Amino acid sequence: MMPGCARPIFLTVLCVSVAGLLAISGCKSHPRPVPPPPPPAAASARVQPSSTDREFPVMLGIDVLEATGFKAVAGKRIGLLTHVAGVNRRGESTIDVLRRAPNTKLVALFSPEHGLYGDVKASVNIDNSTDKRTGLPVYSLFGKNRFPTPAELKGLDAVVIDLQDIGVRSYTFNVVMRYTMEACFTNNVEVIVLDRPNPLGGYKVDGPLLDREWMSGVGAFRIPYVHGLTMGELARMAASAPGVLQIPDSVRAKGRLTIVPMRGWKRSMRWPETGLKFIPTSPLVRDFNAVVGYAMIGLGCEFSGFKHGIGASYPFRGLSFKGVTADKLVQDLNALRLPGLSYRKITAPDQSGKPKEGVYVDVSNWDAWNPTELSFALMRVACRYDPPNPFVKLGEKDARSFNIHVGSTAWWNALKRDGARVNLEAFLADWREKDTIYQKQSRKYWLYN
Repeated sequence: MMPGCARPIFLTVLCVSVAGLLAISGCKSHPRPVPPPPPPAAASARVQPSSTDREFPVMLGIDVLEATGFKAVAGKRIGLLTHVAGVNRRGESTIDVLRRAPNTKLVALFSPEHGLYGDVKASVNIDNSTDKRTGLPVYSLFGKNRFPTPAELKGLDAVVIDLQDIGVRSYTFNVVMRYTMEACFTNNVEVIVLDRPNPLGGYKVDGPLLDREWMSGVGAFRIPYVHGLTMGELARMAASAPGVLQIPDSVRAKGRLTIVPMRGWKRSMRWPETGLKFIPTSPLVRDFNAVVGYAMIGLGCEFSGFKHGIGASYPFRGLSFKGVTADKLVQDLNALRLPGLSYRKITAPDQSGKPKEGVYVDVSNWDAWNPTELSFALMRVACRYDPPNPFVKLGEKDARSFNIHVGSTAWWNALKRDGARVNLEAFLADWREKDTIYQKQSRKYWLYN
């Protein structure tokens, strides 16, 4: 489970007094139009802000950094790991905010999967480049290198990380943060994390923990699939707990980590309650509805025969299966009786503009909803739709891809062996027990109560 806590000497959480602001697998260039959740059912998955009279209830880490006079970066030559969603609460790029910061020098940019501007498809390698807008070098951390190299870090006092994650283990922004921390600690470069909300809130924890054998570029933390932490909290855990970073413990203990927390964010907040505009974090995660869907059906569409989206619309919220009508799919999904979910048939145009039917998944009760439960149920349903078992047909490469995303060898073995008869309920009970232990242990890394 989770390693014990050994707080490094140089871990700093930037705190400000009440008088000075109390703080504790991919689209900018050509984004697709974002379709709203389809009517007529109540759009229960689109959570409304709890208070509409406050324009910005949350100040992001970049906002707090600016409000405190950029003290954390003062006198430093810095690199910045960010992307198109790295903006302040007014929508201004963190790149521009740091370029105007007094007494500091932004000299290099680092980009994650999907590139600096979020317009590169998932899993596509990206070369180093020069940012045409600023003239700064852009070092890709999703290409030839996945870690900043010593040459790229040379001359830097710190690397600032400002990435908007979505609270799901296999979304690679938390991975690139871990890799960057390892490289910086090894090369005596400070890491400064500007914290951002977990769009799913800080209380939802669900799914299997990652088995060590499946750690990879889509799973670098041994945490549940929906983990309930912010990027700053994940960084704090990585710096504090032995065995999380894949570097010698003596190097980790000397590493310098500064976290600039948010102001006003509460663990109970989902994205719409922050008052912030959601910037697409990747080509298919264009809004909060897709964030919810990624956690909910992403794993269920891994080599199962299920497809997410209906045509080009509703990525991670629409479902279809070749040869199965939408009416039949709604009937079979309702028969699962999964808490917090409802389903309805909708029609959307496919790539050629022809109408295509599918099923839209609604979250009808957020508190009852278990984010990953539907995905694992879909795997079992797929064995009925494509008998005897689509997963036994997978070659070595696809089987590995399935497992590095899902993360549980025990589930993989049972699914291959038992197919539609797999005892999902026993696995769900086991995962919930372990997730409860994880959440209790991870509280020591919380920045927000």
